[in-house]
Amino acid sequence: MRVLALVPGEISDQILFLPTLEGLKQAFPKAEIAVVVEPRAKAAYSVSKIVNEVIPFDYEASNSPADWGNLLGIVRDREFEVALSTSGRWEEGMLLWLSGVPTRVTYSTTRTPWLYTRTVPFQTGQSQAQTYCDLLKALSIATPCSAPALSLPQRDLDWANATRDRLGIKEGYVVIYPGPTPSAAGQSDSYPIDSWLSVIKDFQSKQPQLPLVLLQTADSRAAIKQLMAQATDLKVVEADSLSKAAAMIAGADLVLTPNSDIMQLAIALQVFTLGLMGAGTSDAVLPAQTNQKDKRFLAVKSSTNQLADLSPDTVLQQVWGS
Repeated sequence: MRVLALVPGEISDQILFLPTLEGLKQAFPKAEIAVVVEPRAKAAYSVSKIVNEVIPFDYEASNSPADWGNLLGIVRDREFEVALSTSGRWEEGMLLWLSGVPTRVTYSTTRTPWLYTRTVPFQTGQSQAQTYCDLLKALSIATPCSAPALSLPQRDLDWANATRDRLGIKEGYVVIYPGPTPSAAGQSDSYPIDSWLSVIKDFQSKQPQLPLVLLQTADSRAAIKQLMAQATDLKVVEADSLSKAAAMIAGADLVLTPNSDIMQLAIALQVFTLGLMGAGTSDAVLPAQTNQKDKRFLAVKSSTNQLADLSPDTVLQQVWGS
């Protein structure tokens, strides 16, 4: 069976979609799966072996009829039997209808239900991953929505080991991912440098032997430059790929990060994660946790929905449990 999934969104959205693909693969082990994703989100599938083909398409661009026609040609050539659409937009519905995919699935909230052959209710008040998994109900798949199973390349695991050796990290460490600076992301999406400095200094005061590793990506480079200019005894690891970032996160004791693709990587890797939340709800991006005494994933949410307003003291109360 050949299956197509249309999944607009960021890298974090793709990671949250992985359990749906894994449930599909469990039900149909021989299924060949292709996904159509934003070009900037392709990297998500470098940490998973479940997808056979990643087709880049810029959903947010002002696509011409020729752009849609090119994608339509690709979909027709592959002769997919099932298609899942996470957006339910009329553009994707029309594409799938014209392509002739026999089984076309989306949510009942779509404004063009006649373009699909099956719809499922869109349930509110649950995690985004579970909402994605609900699409499988249209295929009579009742597999529980499990955590994503990441598969990291051995070369990146070796790189992470070599990096820890080079930095003199012999045991546990904390990964801090500051995310973009306010000037790059907007106040609601970033945590201020001064607040990060307060968190870092408190760690260094209470746990001076615990290495603090700043995870540098293209988005966090500017923030880390500012942190390094004002703090000492910090270790910087530059990860030039998502799989390298995942390999470094996998060995950490704790990850501190804003709501981001790095947060979803840490959660998928079952690393203790403290997510700093601005706008949105933590219930949507964090998995359900039945064991309240051993929560691996915690969210600290700003009362104003602005991440910049989240005080370091509130963050540190969650870290130290006081």
